Amino acid sequence: MGEKRAGGRVRDFRIFWGALTLSVLGDSFALIALPLLVLEATGSVARMGLLTAVGGAAMVLSGVFAGVVVDRVDRRKLLIACDLVRMVLYGLVPLVWLAGPRIWLLYTVLPLCEAVGMVFSVAYVTVVRGLVDADRITEANGRLNASAAAAGVVGPLGAGVVAAWAGPAAAVAVDAASFGVSAVCLSLVRFRRGVSPEPAADRQGLWRDLLAGASFLRRHPILRVLTLLLCLFSFLELGLNDLIIYHLKHDLGQGDGTVGSVLAIGALGTIAGALLVARIRRGLGFGPTWIGAVTVSGCALGGIGLAGGVPSVALLTAAFLGSVSIAGTCSMSLRQEVTPEHLLGRVTSAFWTIHYAAAPIGAAVVTWAAQHHGTAAVGAVCGTACVGIAALALFTPVRTRRPEAAPEGA
Repeated sequence: MGEKRAGGRVRDFRIFWGALTLSVLGDSFALIALPLLVLEATGSVARMGLLTAVGGAAMVLSGVFAGVVVDRVDRRKLLIACDLVRMVLYGLVPLVWLAGPRIWLLYTVLPLCEAVGMVFSVAYVTVVRGLVDADRITEANGRLNASAAAAGVVGPLGAGVVAAWAGPAAAVAVDAASFGVSAVCLSLVRFRRGVSPEPAADRQGLWRDLLAGASFLRRHPILRVLTLLLCLFSFLELGLNDLIIYHLKHDLGQGDGTVGSVLAIGALGTIAGALLVARIRRGLGFGPTWIGAVTVSGCALGGIGLAGGVPSVALLTAAFLGSVSIAGTCSMSLRQEVTPEHLLGRVTSAFWTIHYAAAPIGAAVVTWAAQHHGTAAVGAVCGTACVGIAALALFTPVRTRRPEAAPEGA
């Protein structure tokens, strides 16, 4: 009987894994196909940028409320609904386009889909521990993150190929179909736990619910410090792609093809890190794994600006992104392990909001400094700061090898 249950869990996780990969693939398709539709219809790069900005703003705004929604409804049904909504909305675009371009529709569809996508992202994090045993959470997250990284590379390439062959509207149709298949897959998954909404009697009102996730982060000794450290880390890290592009094109005189190749190699680093993180954490424990990954990322970041050749930049980029993947998967797994079930959606939402709050400002500061002071100096400063964050963590509860879970009533 135990083997049968274990086989069922493996089956359910694999189906869920496939569904999530399809969902991420659909998101990455849309981020290329919809701007291409705008460009095809208007010829304006400014309107392309406006569409991307509007979609990004909707995603951030949705993130504030996503955790409350996830904790108040059945999470399995919510995941399926998110996929179905995106299937319908994206499916409208090629149908309407048959009668001619309707740019206004894109400015309606993309923000709505990005907002729904954020809810899906928070919800999927909350159900992972209902699919695998506690000691397999990090491994499960690593696999999910690896496939998401791969889909993030394949999606734009696929969207470009389909758009070139049959037009951007056809690429959006493929995108819609991917969400439909994902919804079907999710309907076949059986969760052991983590899908029931919070009892209505336990709800404290919208405002207090919005603050509940942040309050838990503040009370938990490891998550409190980890959130602050990652906020600093994301301030330094978000502008890395721009820094790499600027270094390759401005300092090394390389073309767009080389830039794409280097970023693709970097994506392989992300995938490798996600696949290795469970094994590393089992051997070293949480604290040493997270601190070590941040240290390696800082050293790699410091070396990128000093690298004088494309192969060196590519290897250092892969090392940086692989280390970031390890650290990110560790922190995600820890939240799932120590957060009470009824708070997991709000804690995830609050963590992401705080974590990324300063990142856009950091990206602007880093790229401005690189333009005025050079990538070598900026990379060295940012890399040193990352190593400093890791060193600071040694004097905090983050260094703990085996964090304990909070009681369900916390």
